Amino acid sequence: MKILALDSSGLVASVAVVTEEKVLGEFTVNNKKTHSQTLLPMVDEVIKIVDMELEELDAIAVAGGPGSFTGLRIGASTAKGLALVLDIPIINVPTVDALAYNFFGTDKLICPMMDARRNQVYTGLYQWRNGDFTVLRPQFAAEVEELAAILNEYDDEILFLGDGVEAQLSKFVSLLKSPYTVAPIHLSRQRAAALGSLSVEYYKAGRIENADSFEPEYLRMSQAERERAEKQEGV
Repeated sequence: MKILALDSSGLVASVAVVTEEKVLGEFTVNNKKTHSQTLLPMVDEVIKIVDMELEELDAIAVAGGPGSFTGLRIGASTAKGLALVLDIPIINVPTVDALAYNFFGTDKLICPMMDARRNQVYTGLYQWRNGDFTVLRPQFAAEVEELAAILNEYDDEILFLGDGVEAQLSKFVSLLKSPYTVAPIHLSRQRAAALGSLSVEYYKAGRIENADSFEPEYLRMSQAERERAEKQEGV
């Protein structure tokens, strides 16, 4: 089994080739270049450097949202294009789930946060229980004060990661009742290797779809859609 994993859901662009046994190669870039400039060249380079052909792939795994609207569209179009050409399935991995999967085996309550702006984060709650990655609360969008209230329902130490930590955590830490830890920088952002590793489990469980049916999950309206709705309400 060989899977190409793509994540362009946030500021980071990351691609990896994984098998059930190991990560064959991974490129992760976090700079000012747009994903439209970096993603396909990174795919080309990682395939070359692991000495394989695209035709050897069994599936394309992609961060399916939420995240940057533009980034998700770039990732989706790249995944769909490759899957159609190669006639292989897509593995749609929820963005926040893949982010949480960076912390395999921790005993802490994992709370990824992606900055959604407007005082909101994309988040979810996860825990490892008896060796199983458990989704306690599927990914959702929340105001930071709302997230603090939800976290106070749990007694476990919280592990925060994601770009929402830098942007939003200081706004609500005083509201938290439980102790918390912030992830180190090498594990605090999207990694295609983590997404690919989780996608292996999805693949074995039959959680795949074809390129025609795959669409990103945005969780909320884009700015253009919000502005259009506000104008209609004001009419």
